[in-house]
Amino acid sequence: MSDHAQKPFLDLLHTQRVWDVDLPAFDAAGAPPAPLPLFHAWFAEAVTAGQAEPHTMTLATVDAQGLPDVRTLMLHDADERGWHFATHATSAKGRQLAARPYAALGFYWPARGRQVRVRGPVTACSRAESSADLHARSTGALASALVGRQSEVLGSTDALDRASEAAWRRAREEPDAEVASWTRYVVEPREVEFFQGDARRRHVRLRYRREGGDGAWERELLWP
Repeated sequence: MSDHAQKPFLDLLHTQRVWDVDLPAFDAAGAPPAPLPLFHAWFAEAVTAGQAEPHTMTLATVDAQGLPDVRTLMLHDADERGWHFATHATSAKGRQLAARPYAALGFYWPARGRQVRVRGPVTACSRAESSADLHARSTGALASALVGRQSEVLGSTDALDRASEAAWRRAREEPDAEVASWTRYVVEPREVEFFQGDARRRHVRLRYRREGGDGAWERELLWP
């Protein structure tokens, strides 16, 4: 790309504003002893602030060559076990997790100037829990799961159209249809970091870390 073609992009890029809203204060000293209650509170505040799709998150995994991979998907729950999501075990991320069962999650809520990062080992849930996850979702979600073949090379859009139409018909006719590859996963947190942006760039970063088998969390502030 020529310098002339690059300049309009850079001009556009540099005119974008960051956190063009009033940002809340975050007193890390008053944070709870464990990260889950704080995550629940921040999520609720993001919803109240009108954050679009606050339940979307990035999922980072590592492939067989040790190279990082990342994508955006939906959070299905966050409880005492960890942060939950679901996908096909046969997908790229499913295969990567089978080989290297460790992942990182990232949430970004610009309406509040906040990020949350989660890291830890990943466990596949039971067949029953994965099935319940699938059937708690919409007809469209079931149809998408029935299409399957996620991450495989697609020969043509016509092939996708035919497979999608057939999957939609089956999803309507068989709402209890099973998809053997559909798997619910849970990221068991070892580290959870909360980032609160500040207009003067004095960002607050609070990291929770859990080491050992006693389940106790350590809290520490990080330089922004």
